[in-house]
Amino acid sequence: MDAEQIEAGRQRWQQRYDKARKRDADFTTLSGETVEPVYGPPAGQPVEGFERIGWPGEYPYTRGLHPTGYRGRAWTIRQFAGFGNAQQTNERYRMILDAGGGGLSVAFDMPTLMGYDSDDAKSLGEVGHCGVAIDSAADMEVLFAGIPLGEVTTSMTISGPAVPIFCMYLVAAERQGVDPAVLNGTLQTDIFKEYIAQKEWLFAPEPHLRLIGDLMEHCASGIPAYKPLSVSGYHIREAGATAAQELAYTLADGLAYVELGLSRGLDVDVFAPGLSFFFDAHLDFFEEIAKFRAARRIWARWMRDHFGAKTEKAQWLRFHTQTAGVSLTAQQPYNNVVRTAVEALSAVLGGTNSLHTNALDETLALPSEQAAEIALRTQQVIMEETGVTNVADPLGGSWYVEALTDKIEAQVEEIFRRILDKGAADHPIGPMTSGILRGIEEGWFTGEIAEAAFQYQQALEKGEKKVVGVNCHPRSVTPELEILRVSHEVEREQVRVLADRKSHRDETAVRAGLDAMLAAARSGANMIEPMLRAVRAEATLGEICHALRDEWGTYRENASF
Repeated sequence: MDAEQIEAGRQRWQQRYDKARKRDADFTTLSGETVEPVYGPPAGQPVEGFERIGWPGEYPYTRGLHPTGYRGRAWTIRQFAGFGNAQQTNERYRMILDAGGGGLSVAFDMPTLMGYDSDDAKSLGEVGHCGVAIDSAADMEVLFAGIPLGEVTTSMTISGPAVPIFCMYLVAAERQGVDPAVLNGTLQTDIFKEYIAQKEWLFAPEPHLRLIGDLMEHCASGIPAYKPLSVSGYHIREAGATAAQELAYTLADGLAYVELGLSRGLDVDVFAPGLSFFFDAHLDFFEEIAKFRAARRIWARWMRDHFGAKTEKAQWLRFHTQTAGVSLTAQQPYNNVVRTAVEALSAVLGGTNSLHTNALDETLALPSEQAAEIALRTQQVIMEETGVTNVADPLGGSWYVEALTDKIEAQVEEIFRRILDKGAADHPIGPMTSGILRGIEEGWFTGEIAEAAFQYQQALEKGEKKVVGVNCHPRSVTPELEILRVSHEVEREQVRVLADRKSHRDETAVRAGLDAMLAAARSGANMIEPMLRAVRAEATLGEICHALRDEWGTYRENASF
């Protein structure tokens, strides 16, 4: 790009920056030196390929979505939490908000993630242990008691039963007197990553896609600020994928959901802003920064050039980041504070929109209150003390970062090609969807991730990759941690409360709601309103999911070795 084009871009950025709202903050160094809001090439200097880098707030958004960077608004501190019953988790949420957290992120227990009630035989021993137990809308009410859902953004990490859980969230908001139209937050809903990595599904892919399409329609028409799909690379990376695989599989999933929206007749400029992403921040500091920058660029190009998105918001890739759980070690657990801080800083320098920092004891158990506070304070130290919020994309133009960004982008596009080669151009939803479905059936994604995980494990065992406290520097004076333990009394009480609720509800209304939901499933009508009818009558998650399993069947993946 020649010098005149670069200067014209700088002037466009300046005009947008001047008009944008900025935080009331001191944008100077610790020594009191004033810093510019953005840095770029010296005036009059041409830069080959600068169109791929650009300016913050301008296509292709490599340097961020907003001209102000974090001068306009810092990332949302959104700590992931959930354990025991709804009352216990509500208390943790209040602690997070009182301590300066900006949003909530709900962790559900395994029975809830799999669509079972707490009194199901398959739930025995699991209730409340890896997240909060939610059986009905009444539990959701307790979960958010005293927390105004019209004012606090809420993320919910659940995919298989995401739609009935979302209906319970809507009913809880109604019972608070909140207009659902003002709700803001994110629902994961990403079923593709379940087949690829996490393995928590209820049915075959097609019925799940049916529900996701219904939810996209419902939110596009009535809940404009809410994001009904958070496409998750986090679980793909945690399963052993490389940075490029994480990004490619995640963005491919996102593109398939765009195809789904278009197949429903939705306007891409209306529904695409309702998509968000969820990435892992791992330990290779610069590789992670490059991954986040490449993600924005790839997504913007595909949305504009392949799907015809015209508005900025439809081209934007918004993402939440969580530090890498798989990087935490049981050995010398206080080292995890350092790992998490490095990973969080990479997410911030990569331009994350919201962030969760893992607690030092999460490899052993759910976070203790003290560990959760340290994780929260890690973000606050980065935000308030390091100066990284003063400049938009401070690493933009770094030869190393830009080269890594280009390399990851090329790797992602090659993986896209391989996925599309598996698909059919005439698939009723679209070619990317077709390629992903075939890759799932063949076990291709699982095999690729397994191979990457195997290669990394070999490098660890040979000592080529180092993990402090594990395969190097093993001596330690660290005492054993006191960890959070969830009492089995939680399960007994949850089952008792559930039985009491069932005994006092209107069974005729429950049955009518479930029948209306199944009628919609058979007719092809949108299922959200009849599902809400069942939820308002206190139909349980297990009852809804079992009814749909009976209707659509279950799914067993093909074995691959």
